[in-house]
Amino acid sequence: MPPSAPSLAAHLPLEQPPGATPAPPAIPDYLQDVYWWAYLHPNGVRLFERQWLVNLILWGNFSRLRDAVLAEFGTAINQRILQIACVYGDFTQRIAARLGAQGRLDVVDVAPIQLANLRRKLPPDPRIHLHQQDASALHFADASFDATLLFFLLHEQPAAVRRATLAEALRVTRPGGKIVIVDYHKPSPGNPLRYLMTGVLKALEPFALDLWEQEIATYLPTDSALVALAKSTSFGGLYQKVVISL
Repeated sequence: MPPSAPSLAAHLPLEQPPGATPAPPAIPDYLQDVYWWAYLHPNGVRLFERQWLVNLILWGNFSRLRDAVLAEFGTAINQRILQIACVYGDFTQRIAARLGAQGRLDVVDVAPIQLANLRRKLPPDPRIHLHQQDASALHFADASFDATLLFFLLHEQPAAVRRATLAEALRVTRPGGKIVIVDYHKPSPGNPLRYLMTGVLKALEPFALDLWEQEIATYLPTDSALVALAKSTSFGGLYQKVVISL
């Protein structure tokens, strides 16, 4: 299991919201029960923090999917961006490299070990802020961000947590902003990986097949005030990008 939050404090300064300091969130049961080996155990973090391995897991598509997110913001980001959950590989570093003078990147994760791992990958930068928070219960004020990113997070969450996470993403993103989501999608019938991925996801990602059967839009609050929702798929339908405009 990962080291406790206090043991990380010396080298991982975490941001806290103003006012009373909330207690660190507990690691959710589903994360401890299903994904401890990938995200909470130090050996798992050391294993998966390899660019080539992350790319292999995504069948060579990591860079393409990462760049599809970056393309939403151009070459210089002068907005306040929220990334919900840490990501193995250089996803966050590429976003950080595009921050302009007025840009800011906030990253939240519920696991201290993931935040510590991300901090090691990033240079010191006053425009980048890390927070130990649960994606389904954020501590930010309404409309705090210009854009919110969820990169391969939703498939790892049970349906109820997924709904809460999307509701929080909508709440903290300002009107006129957008939410960018990249995740798994049901492959087309002719995709040769369709049946292989069915077995892989059943064995290792028990919540992922929900996203094969349900559109991400079905997990949004029924009273969501959306301007537009645009969805595109790639790699024979195995991956999707959804951009929600507010």
